[in-house]
Amino acid sequence: MGANRDLAAVLESLHPASGDPGLIGADPRLCAQVLRVDGVAVSVTTGSGLSELLWSTPGASTRLEDLQYELGQGPGPEAAASCAPVLAPDLSRVPTGRWPTLLPQLTELGIGAVFCFPLAVGSACLGTLSLQRATSGPLPDSTMTDAWLVANALTAVLLQGGPQQHAFAAAEEGSDFYRAAVHQASGMISVQAGTTLAQALLRLRAHAFRHGRPVTEVAEDVVARRLHFRDDENGPDTAAGEGTEGP
Repeated sequence: MGANRDLAAVLESLHPASGDPGLIGADPRLCAQVLRVDGVAVSVTTGSGLSELLWSTPGASTRLEDLQYELGQGPGPEAAASCAPVLAPDLSRVPTGRWPTLLPQLTELGIGAVFCFPLAVGSACLGTLSLQRATSGPLPDSTMTDAWLVANALTAVLLQGGPQQHAFAAAEEGSDFYRAAVHQASGMISVQAGTTLAQALLRLRAHAFRHGRPVTEVAEDVVARRLHFRDDENGPDTAAGEGTEGP
């Protein structure tokens, strides 16, 4: 009964309180505790197709989402693309070719299992709920049921609307969302290099990974015009240094 009360409290608190600028109100650490995992995270997709981390426990879960975003591979992107759950109860048994760059990084983080659930409305996927833990093994049936309840409740919260959601959906410049700089930088790179927004994001991710830097950090350099992307004789991912003009 106590576990049921805790789950009910989490579900009720997912709706942000009046005056709360966030889209999700609950404490992610409490949610992880109720679901008996080490961490949780929610990432959703903006109207422009970019991904945004809305809610996560600090540490490994946040880094997991960042790595999936930077690399464009992993259970989260697969769940979002297929609008179906992607369950990896033992990452050591996942074929290396499935997520070749991500898997070694997760081993370094000490993550042994990841479970991603789509935030689905019909055949459309608004985002994902990701659970991770250090120990391998499948989720108990009761936890699977509870995870789906949380995923469905999160979907309902995201569908409620409101000023903060509209700002997020538009990825407005100057917003305080986790990846606001990435959204802005992608637009700037698109203009600089004459590419689509999706191609611009790929360039940004590739540059960050190649230089071993977080994509949000590289994006801040682009927004501050310390980094400028262009097509030239050196190839498509070339970046020039400070002092550039224009977008």
